[in-house]
Amino acid sequence: MENLIALLIAAPLLGAAVLLCGGRRLDAVGHWIGTVLAAASFVLGVVLFTGMLGKAADHRTLTQHLFSWIPVGGFQADVTFRLDQLSMTFVLLITGVGSLIHLYSVGYMEHDERRRRFFGYLNLFLAAMLLLVLADNYLLLYVGWEGVGLASYLLIGFWQHKPSAATAAKKAFLVNRVGDMGLSIAIMLMFTTFGTFAFGPVFADVDRTGQGKLTAIGLMLLLAACGKSAQVPLQSWLGDAMEGPTPVSALIHAATMVTAGVYLIVRSGAIFNAAPDAQLAVTVVGAVTLLFGAIVGCAKDDIKKALAGSTMSQIGYMVLAAGLGPIGYVFAIMHLVTHGFFKAGLFLGAGSVMHGMNDEVDMRRYGGLRKYMPVTFVTFGLGYLAIIGFPGLSGFFSKDKIIEAAFAKGGTEGWILGGAALLGAAITAYYMTRVMLMTFFGEERWRNAPTPSPAEPSVEPAAETRGEHAEPHPHESPGVMTIPMIVLAFGSVFAGGLFSVGDRFLRWLEPVTGHSEGHSPVSALTVTASTLVLLVVGAGIAYAQYGRRPVPAVAPRGSLLTRAARRDLLQDDFNHVVLVRGGEHLTRSLVYVDHTLVDGVVNGTAASVGGLSGRLRRLQNGYARSYAVSMFGGAAVLVALTLLMRAV
Repeated sequence: MENLIALLIAAPLLGAAVLLCGGRRLDAVGHWIGTVLAAASFVLGVVLFTGMLGKAADHRTLTQHLFSWIPVGGFQADVTFRLDQLSMTFVLLITGVGSLIHLYSVGYMEHDERRRRFFGYLNLFLAAMLLLVLADNYLLLYVGWEGVGLASYLLIGFWQHKPSAATAAKKAFLVNRVGDMGLSIAIMLMFTTFGTFAFGPVFADVDRTGQGKLTAIGLMLLLAACGKSAQVPLQSWLGDAMEGPTPVSALIHAATMVTAGVYLIVRSGAIFNAAPDAQLAVTVVGAVTLLFGAIVGCAKDDIKKALAGSTMSQIGYMVLAAGLGPIGYVFAIMHLVTHGFFKAGLFLGAGSVMHGMNDEVDMRRYGGLRKYMPVTFVTFGLGYLAIIGFPGLSGFFSKDKIIEAAFAKGGTEGWILGGAALLGAAITAYYMTRVMLMTFFGEERWRNAPTPSPAEPSVEPAAETRGEHAEPHPHESPGVMTIPMIVLAFGSVFAGGLFSVGDRFLRWLEPVTGHSEGHSPVSALTVTASTLVLLVVGAGIAYAQYGRRPVPAVAPRGSLLTRAARRDLLQDDFNHVVLVRGGEHLTRSLVYVDHTLVDGVVNGTAASVGGLSGRLRRLQNGYARSYAVSMFGGAAVLVALTLLMRAV
């Protein structure tokens, strides 16, 4: 079975090569080639999963060595794949949800003349993400890590004729490079510390390594995770990434790119377990980000950006759980999987709404769409109930487990983290209820809606050709788009419950991640009751504001916090002042030092030599009489000195 692992990556990689190099002759069938090869990788994953289930829990790890990549003296880097319970979970999620997004894109991108290239990029993205989670060493993981960054750049900026899309792609690429520096430094530290990059030897030697080195490695891994998973302080790219086609948003923000950081932390659990300071930093980043993203999501009128804030917040929950160590590793991955279902469904639902609304993204120009888009309404609604933690749905099981694990951390830290997680649950209920009400309920505000201002451009370029100012005629999306939404809705409803029966998911991952119950000062029943009360409060406030009152066509000025949240809590302003302007001042200072000090020394030395040589050159004028006078004068000086010395 282990000989099949490489084929998981080979299928989408072949699709990317064929679609990107095959030329226009494949335009008519390219989208189906990409979809079939993505589905083939999923089928192969199911085959490997079935074979894995037939083995004992401690003997399910498969490895496949392809070749020695860089054998140089004591330096050894191999292309070896590792398929265990953790990587298998990601394989099924990436290929399963990824295949559904491919199928959805067949309808969504139907009229795009570059559709073949788009599917080539989608296949490339899947191949890079699969390489990332199947790598058996950090250096090979880094190759997949960078491949994901490249593919995301190509997909976010797919409509590069729009300046906003090109800028968003560049921003995502540059911010992620900051995180990637963290991963590269961590790999260098590993090699100097352990002499290898392979997971097995590194994790085996952790207990014999100084805590200072492990803390440094852990912090660098956390920096890498912050970049890919859009966590504070490297979260600024996520909202702008909505400039890409909506299927890209579903792929990046649900099942693949933003979950890579969570995978990296959980996979490196042995390092973080031995470095409590780095582990504490992970929990702090997760707690801050889950509140940061939730607050941003409350103030967005763009449906995709509201969901982007939600993604930031939900990934924060996962990072928080991963920072709890063995108490939370399993629940971080469990929430990652359930989130893959309901968040992908929500993004595809948002794309379906935009498809029927002339690509409008402003929820203030929606309203009453449930009767025009019944399938979208039901599937989006189930995703909404799942993400807010409605009892019995997927999010209820996974998010409550994270809140319980946060309290189980114990002490003051446990109360702070648990309180932040509970507050995040209340805010989640508020902003998602707001999205639901503004989109599917209330009056039909698109009728005679005011013309969008230049500051509020349509996200999708199709509006440029179809006329974004025309009154939309909402309608349900075609079957090729609604079928993936229905499948994801089933996952939103049932996945969490299936994972929780008999602690199936816990027992599945425990051999790889380990698990510890902890000692929570708060009972599970109390946590559940508190979460449900806060859910009702958050949803109730949203209903009072958006369900019982007319939604104004233009957002009111709002409080200082609301205005800041509309500007992503001033994250771009902070980056501009501290990093951009700070970088400019640093550059100017360095230029000044270079011009005045460095160039001054160099140019001053050159000028001195030049001046001295110019003066000495006068002695070499080429006239014999001048040389004779010089010789006579020299001789006279010597005679005078001789006579003077004798007289003395």
